[in-house]
Amino acid sequence: MSYKIHTDLDVWKESRKLVKFVYDLTVHFPKEEIYGLTNQIRRCAISVPSNIAEGCGRNHSKDSLQFFYISRGSLFELETQFYLAFDQNYIKESELTLVLEHITTCKKLLNGFINYYQTLK
Repeated sequence: MSYKIHTDLDVWKESRKLVKFVYDLTVHFPKEEIYGLTNQIRRCAISVPSNIAEGCGRNHSKDSLQFFYISRGSLFELETQFYLAFDQNYIKESELTLVLEHITTCKKLLNGFINYYQTLK
């Protein structure tokens, strides 16, 4: 079973907003971090909606769930990376708070979607 219309999912829409927010925050990171933490954070953020979309395109629920779990793992990784960016003084505490709120919203939506998806099997 696959969920074909990923672009209609609130979690996919919110994760796109998260990517935009992440790019806006990381544009101010030091230039020497462009191939380090900046790149890692951006790739991690992009992974969230990308894996949701890929999971929705799979033909088997087990495959789909694996991609949703990867997306969830990326949210936890992203959270850690922003704590590290804060530790390096690349972002202010207020920016850390905002990005963590975005991440938490995506976690809640994704957990809800995963739980819902499991009931469809």
